[in-house]
Amino acid sequence: MTDITETHVTSPAPSRSTKRIRWSQVFDHTILCTGAFFMLFPVLLVLMTTSFEDADIVRNGLQFGFEGQMLENFDAAMFEAAGFSKAITGTRMLMNSLILGFGFAIGKIVISMMAAYAIVYFRLRFATFAFWIIFTTLLLPLEVRILPSYEAIQSLGLANTYSGLIIPLIASATGTFFFRQFFRSIPEELVEAARIDGAGPIKFFIDILVPLSRTMIAAIFIIMFVYGWNQYLWPTLITTDEGMFTLVRGIKQIVQVLSQTGAMIPEYGKALALSLIAMIPPVLIVIFFQSWFVKGLTESDK
Repeated sequence: MTDITETHVTSPAPSRSTKRIRWSQVFDHTILCTGAFFMLFPVLLVLMTTSFEDADIVRNGLQFGFEGQMLENFDAAMFEAAGFSKAITGTRMLMNSLILGFGFAIGKIVISMMAAYAIVYFRLRFATFAFWIIFTTLLLPLEVRILPSYEAIQSLGLANTYSGLIIPLIASATGTFFFRQFFRSIPEELVEAARIDGAGPIKFFIDILVPLSRTMIAAIFIIMFVYGWNQYLWPTLITTDEGMFTLVRGIKQIVQVLSQTGAMIPEYGKALALSLIAMIPPVLIVIFFQSWFVKGLTESDK
């Protein structure tokens, strides 16, 4: 008679290699989410308010929830004529702001690259002194030199023109500084190789420096575009023709016109919708150039 031994199959012990909670990461993400909430909550509140009628906004201020007036307010903000003369629409103001933003960014990049190129690669006796003179202009913001700039534009007859909006402010000490630091980090062997291959100053600049500077150009482009897009004081002084108004100025103009003409209810819904539209282009620019922006400002191995 054979003995039948019972075999006990033991199940494997539960794995204890579970990941530990990293409380430092939890804390960091909590701070980031809290900061994002505080930044996005006002935008969400404005978006909800645009769905209410102007009478409700006047009575109760900013609103929570959604009503059925949002599409009408956005349509009026983009396509309904506004201003004292009723000669400007949100679409035209958006185009003016885009021209101003791109003009600022492209103009400042071109001037800054040319100035930094001359300072770094040309043997000028007072190159360093000239750079520090340019750099000290950071201590003179637009508000300090607003009167001479305005007088120069008026004497040249450039008021109410895109040239008058863009040209006086395209010189940039910040851009010159960043491009100078970038050009100084380029190996000297590359310059010698280009010289041996017969590349002149213009060919070296266009064919070598510009392609190498793509990340830096993207970083400076974001900064200068947002700076130009948010301009309020300079367009207010230079443009008296409503057809030249930008979005930043037009938002205020909508409320001013309605108040000064004795309207019972200012169109706050239209103004709030226009303010949301004004946020979109800078956000898209930052998202599109985000990776290049980080590389341009933090990458040390050029």
